[in-house]
This record gives sequence, structure tokens and C-alpha cells, in this order.
Amino acid sequence: MVTIERIDPSPLDHEAMEAAPDRLVFQTREWMSFLVQSQGGLPVYARVLDGPDVLGHFTGLLVRRWGVRILASPLPGSTTDYLGFNLAEGADRQAAVRALPAFAKELRCAHVELRDRFLTSEQAQATGARTAPYTLWSVDLSSPEDSLFAHMKNSVRTSVRKARREGVTIEKAEDLSFADDYMAQLADVFRKQGLVPTYGVDRVRALMEHLLPSGKLLLLRALDGDGRCIATGIFPGYRATAYFWGGASWRESQILQPNELIMWHAMLHWKREGATALELGGGGAYKLKYRPACETVPSLAMSRFVALQRARDVVQAAYRVRQRVGGLMHRPLTDSASRRSG
Repeated sequence: MVTIERIDPSPLDHEAMEAAPDRLVFQTREWMSFLVQSQGGLPVYARVLDGPDVLGHFTGLLVRRWGVRILASPLPGSTTDYLGFNLAEGADRQAAVRALPAFAKELRCAHVELRDRFLTSEQAQATGARTAPYTLWSVDLSSPEDSLFAHMKNSVRTSVRKARREGVTIEKAEDLSFADDYMAQLADVFRKQGLVPTYGVDRVRALMEHLLPSGKLLLLRALDGDGRCIATGIFPGYRATAYFWGGASWRESQILQPNELIMWHAMLHWKREGATALELGGGGAYKLKYRPACETVPSLAMSRFVALQRARDVVQAAYRVRQRVGGLMHRPLTDSASRRSG
């Protein structure tokens, strides 16, 4: 019988967890420290056991939302991707998921969220948990640079060449002012959609504080010919996989195509660091121009009480409405509206 046992990791435990071949950047100590600072809560580390045998480890975050204790691995909206399990080859991942509700009960949690990178949709459905598909787009970085460039749509190649002709350059950033550049541009992007960003500048600063010293974070600025920052990109990475965490640009400067040049530089950087994939996350039809492969990773939600699951859905819907209302409140007045207000 598979069980999960919480541990207070020693240096040797951390070393064993970091050595797991399926360990992702979102499960590292640096990323968990970032989550604790930006989300609150407590980190949860546990051993996955089959009798006396250790099958692997579990990583999550214990948080309280809406008065409810939640075992989040991760929680939607927390700007982190997969947490979940690191298991030995051949271990029963489905059985590990089935053991989560009992583990959550020991932690006095009434609700569990899970997105495990290596759990299949079929395995997730067989656990009986409520599942939702998360569409994952991933660019293969393993081919030679010229083949990688040629694989992308012609519009991307044209944009990269145009950006270079227009004098756009890319620089790596490590200064905290990067967070201000990124958030100002992100707010501009969201205004175009009548929305407001889902997080503030402090989250980006926390990400930089915890990840930059480890070498697991790449920050890129695009500068125009006058040296003005016109676009930004955030790309964490670890071992074989890098991730597109966020990107933004000033709308009036998008004609210079800085976003495509940033993405191309990120691909080259992580490829040279040994990564074989750049995951672009889900959503955003614009990502298809990089010709990524498409996968589906299940997201799971498990509640001890049916009412909690319904409340979760209501809260998520209310959050989306609040975001849109916030966008309307921050939308600039049109010329005609300005004249009427005068």
C-alpha cells in the first residue's frame, strides 16, 4: 500500500530530492522559497512509501485560502507550474496520487490541488479525482540552431531579422529595476485586453531574489536603437527544461518585433546550457508560431466535501470577473469621454 509521510528535510534529504532525474525547477529549494515569500504558507516535503520502501518524494505548499486549509501542488493562479511527485522509474504514480487525500487529512487540509508533469490523463481519471486538461506547448531545442530557426514559422524568422535590422538588441538583466520595466509593460499589455495583471511587482522581485543567484533564471531586455527598454522576458530553467514564465512589451514598440527576438535569444541561451525543451505553458494562440509540440497534462482537484469543490468554482469565476472589472477601472478615458468629463 502506497502512503505519504511528511518529512523535515535534512541536507541529505534535499540532496536526494535534487538528484531525482524528474526533478523540475518548480520543485527546487530556490523556487519553493520564492513560493513561500510570494504566496505565504509552509513548504511541504514528504516521502512516498510502499511499505518500508521509498518510492520517491512529494513537494507542495500548505496554504489557507477563504478560511480553508489547502495542500497546493500547486494552487491555480500562483504563477508556478508543476510540483507534485518525483518517483523512481516504474513506481506507481497513480497509486501515489490516490494516497494524497489521506495525507492531506493528516495535515488537516480539506482540499488538494495537483498538477504533476508526468501524470497522464488516463492515470488521473482512474484516481477518481476531478480533472481538467492543461494544454502544454513545448519547443524542441535538441536540433541544431539553424534547424531550430528554420522550424519556426516564416513570420517568426522575418520578425527576428526585422528586429535586428531596426537596431533592437538583447541584454541579460540582473538589476531589480528589471521588475519595474516588466510590470509596466505587462500592465500595458493587459490594458489592451481590458484587464489588469494578476500579480504585482513584488512577485517578480521575489522571483529574482530567490532564483537569480542559483543560475536557474534568465531575464532578458530588448533595447531599441536609443537604448530604451521596449520588451522583457522571464525564463526559468533547470537541467533539460526551460520555461517561458512571462513576457511583455510596450505596444507602440511592437512594430520593431522585440518579442520574437527575445524568445529566440532565450532558446539559444538554454540550448547552450543543455536544455532540450522550452515549455511555453498553456494558452495564447501567438505561441503556435514557434511550432511547439502539444501535450495535455491533467490538473486535479480533490475535496473532502462536495460543497468545497463548488465553492472553489465560484471563487475562480468571481476572480475572473474581478480582474475584468479592475481592467475597466484602469482603462484610460477615450477622447470623447475626456470631453464629456470636462
